[in-house]
Amino acid sequence: MQTPSEQTTRWLNYGILLAGLMPFLQLAQGGFAHELGANPVETIAHTTGLWALRLLLATLAITPLRAIRGWHWLARMRRGIALLGFFYATLHVLNYLVFDHFFDWREIVQDVLRRPHIAAGLTSFLIMVPLAATSSKSVAKRLGSRSWQRLHRGAYAAAIAGVFHYFWLVKQDTSSPALYAAILALLLCLRLDAASRTRPGDRNHSGHQPSSSHPSGIAKPRPTQ
Repeated sequence: MQTPSEQTTRWLNYGILLAGLMPFLQLAQGGFAHELGANPVETIAHTTGLWALRLLLATLAITPLRAIRGWHWLARMRRGIALLGFFYATLHVLNYLVFDHFFDWREIVQDVLRRPHIAAGLTSFLIMVPLAATSSKSVAKRLGSRSWQRLHRGAYAAAIAGVFHYFWLVKQDTSSPALYAAILALLLCLRLDAASRTRPGDRNHSGHQPSSSHPSGIAKPRPTQ
């Protein structure tokens, strides 16, 4: 596949942003029109949680797609997709804090301690916070390439916690969370395979060190001088 031009890439990013905001706009329209069903809080929680997980997995899928298909230009889409996922995760958490518990922190702490799926969901979100905060190129350069890579491997931990959150939340039909778990397992296997091929000290045939793959955020920052 031919590498898109900078202008095409820019328009692709605009398209991803617009498409990614559609579920939010539909929720907003449904809220104003009172069309979110008998339990609007549950509808918001379900929609935002699913899109947060989907976009997180989509972010993790970029690296294996680059390796398998040679679509290196996909790295330019990664930051936008990752931040959209964080946006929905933030809405998901805010829905829980505001509409479920009205910022009753004592009840929230008890809920986290008592219900494993709440603890898993909160863990996933807290892992995503520093990933979103360090997604810009300027921050990545200040951190340095290796530190940035180590930090952003936490995206896999966030996805694992997110899948457990979904599994423990569903009480009967677990086919949907099982599907997301299978996708995540595949991505983890591909990531481990890529890591085994690029162990420190291994070199490609041209004698140069292989480039590292990146689970989330932005393209690999250049090492600081």
